[in-house]
Amino acid sequence: MMAANRYRLRASARSGERGAKLALELLAKTNKLLGIILLFNTLFNAATATLAGLITVKLFGEEKWALGVGTVVITFIILVFSEITPKVIAASYSDSLAVGVSHVLAPLLRIFNPVIAMVNLLVTGVLRLMRLKTGLGPEAELSPQELRALVLEASHFIPHQHQTMLLNLLDLEHISVEDIMKPRGEIEAIDIGAPLESLREQLSTSFHRRLPVYEGDPDNVIGILLQRRLLADALAGELNHASLREQLAAPYFIPAATPIYAQLQFFKENRQRLGLVVDEYGEIEGLVTLEDIIEEIIGKFTTNMPTGSAELTWAEADGEKGVLVDGSRNLRELNRALNLNFSLDGPKTLNGLILEHLQDIPESGLSVKIGGVPMEIVQTQDRRIRMVRIFQPADRVRPVADE
Repeated sequence: MMAANRYRLRASARSGERGAKLALELLAKTNKLLGIILLFNTLFNAATATLAGLITVKLFGEEKWALGVGTVVITFIILVFSEITPKVIAASYSDSLAVGVSHVLAPLLRIFNPVIAMVNLLVTGVLRLMRLKTGLGPEAELSPQELRALVLEASHFIPHQHQTMLLNLLDLEHISVEDIMKPRGEIEAIDIGAPLESLREQLSTSFHRRLPVYEGDPDNVIGILLQRRLLADALAGELNHASLREQLAAPYFIPAATPIYAQLQFFKENRQRLGLVVDEYGEIEGLVTLEDIIEEIIGKFTTNMPTGSAELTWAEADGEKGVLVDGSRNLRELNRALNLNFSLDGPKTLNGLILEHLQDIPESGLSVKIGGVPMEIVQTQDRRIRMVRIFQPADRVRPVADE
C-alpha cells in the first residue's frame, strides 16, 4: 500500500471513489498505518511459528532433529507465502490493492487504535533516546527534474506531441526572451522620416501585422504600427506621415534576461503581443512576440509566410551530410532541429558563436570546428557571417566545450 501512486489515488478520490479516499486517509497517517500492518504481520508470523512448534512436538516429540526440520520448514513457508509473494503482488498491483485493502485496514485501525497508539508511544520514546527525529514532515513535492522524469516515463500513456509540450513547459523556467528573440539584424522596421512613396511600398510588401517605427536612428523607436489601422486611410487615399504618427502605439520594452514564463504573464497583464528586447544599457537587441513564446511551447506554426528560414535537415553532398544555415539562426533552434549541443551560455546565434570562437571576422571559405561540429563559412557580408554550412559529426555526440 505504501507504494501506491498518490497522484492516481487523488484523481480517483476526486471522481468519488470511496476506497481511494480511505487509502489517502490511511497514507496520511503513515505511523498508524505501518503500526496496524506490522502488528498483524508479526502476530501472524509468531502464531504460525508457535503452531508449527506445537505440531512438531505432537507428531515427533521433542527430538532435536524434528525441531530443527520444523524450524526450517516454517521459515521457508513464512518467507514464501507471508513475505516475498504478498510483497511482490502488492508492488505489482499497488494501486488497485490499496483501494481494496483500505476497506479492511480502516476499521481495523479504529478497533486497535489504543494498541497502535501505545506501541507508537514506545517507539517514539526509543527514537528520542537515540536522538533521532520522530516528526513526519509533509509529503515532499516533486522537483522539476522529478516531474520531467515522470513525464518521460509516461511516454506510453501520453501522445508524443503532448509529451513534447509538457517538457517544453518545464523548460520555460530556464529560457529567457533573449534565447527566443528575433535578432536586431532581422527586425523589419520602418523609418517614419522616409519618403512617403517608399513607406507605401514597404507597407504594401510587409508580411507582418505589427512593425516597429523609428525616426532617424533605428535605436530611436517611437512606436509600434498596427497595419490594419491604416486600412481606412489607405482606402481613402489619405495615407501620409501625420496619419502614420496618429496610428502609432507606445513601444513596449523587455529586459533581455526576462524569463519567458514571466514574459507570457506580462504580455497578458499589459495586453501586448510584441516587445522590443533591450540590454542593460537600453540598446535594442531584438524583438519577441507572443507567438514566439507559444511556438516555444507547442512548436512552429504551419505558415505560408516567407520567413527566409529553410527547414533544418541533413542532406547528402559530396559524400558528407550537411546543412546550409543562415548565420543569424538561433543556437537553441539548431540544437533542437539538428540534435547538436552548442553552448547556450554565451552568444545566442550561430554568427555570434563563430565570431566569439575566432575572435575575428572570418573570410568566406574558412573551415572551423566548434564543440566537435565542423562547419564552413560560405558567405560574409557587412561584418556578419551570412551563410554557414554545418557538417554532421560522425558520432552524433557533441561535446559543448570548444576545441
